[in-house]
Amino acid sequence: MVKRKIIKINEDLCNGCGLCIPECPEGALQIIDGKVRLISDLFCDGLGACLGHCPQGAIETEEREAQPYDENKVMENIIKQGPNTIRAHLEHLKDHGEMKFLKQAIEFLEENNIPNPLEEESKSAPAPLPCGCPGTMMRSLKKEDSENYNNELNKCDDEAQVNSSTQSTKQSSELQQWPIQLRLLPVQAPFFEESDLLIAADCVGFAYPNFHSELLQGKSVVIGCPKLDDLESYDEKLTEIFKHNNIKSITVAIMEVPCCYGLKSAVEDAITASGKNIPLTTKVISLGGEIN
Repeated sequence: MVKRKIIKINEDLCNGCGLCIPECPEGALQIIDGKVRLISDLFCDGLGACLGHCPQGAIETEEREAQPYDENKVMENIIKQGPNTIRAHLEHLKDHGEMKFLKQAIEFLEENNIPNPLEEESKSAPAPLPCGCPGTMMRSLKKEDSENYNNELNKCDDEAQVNSSTQSTKQSSELQQWPIQLRLLPVQAPFFEESDLLIAADCVGFAYPNFHSELLQGKSVVIGCPKLDDLESYDEKLTEIFKHNNIKSITVAIMEVPCCYGLKSAVEDAITASGKNIPLTTKVISLGGEIN
């Protein structure tokens, strides 16, 4: 037995409606004698996918002595329910940054010759941009470079038109480099060396109004989406970046939604794997644009 987070059901509040059950692909919940019950500690990962789906507010998490969660036993249940349930479970683990359990689940599928739905989707993803396009060309961005940058864009598309307007309240961009997407960045980009690095979920720049002035200023930046991208590849790429560059500090900026915390976990794992002791700060942005 270990002490860990696990689901707790208030039987006085539960009316047995069962709305929580489809949200638990692991199969930890069943209706028994008119109430939802946690049938086995082994199946409950404690991440709370069922939370918020109970109209009676009868489900919460608690920390208590429980049997360790068993990914292989969970997968034995899940594969019986078909590919959509397998996909939901893998995405659930990925969204919460549970890379250890995700790896175990994928290994289980491989050992039993069962297709991985996430892998099948990635095969049908759009091809990356051609190497010669200025949109993928690495560069440092200084204000005096803007004219050269626009010339490169015009070479890529002769019909492109860049319109700009100047207002008295216009803020200056603090972006110091290109590209910024993690999947496009080389491991040893010159702007990583001796840098303070901002690693941001790509929604942050839209949600936080002072992104440039308060988060990006003076920093190199990497952005990505822990919901839509492969977090295992994030671990590997970030580990190599941290290993091969002298990075002074890291700030992780994420949204308050659960899937975003996978990015924070990936950064923490990569710092550990790199063998370096890099100071790490986390900033969480609310959906209302507030910073925590």
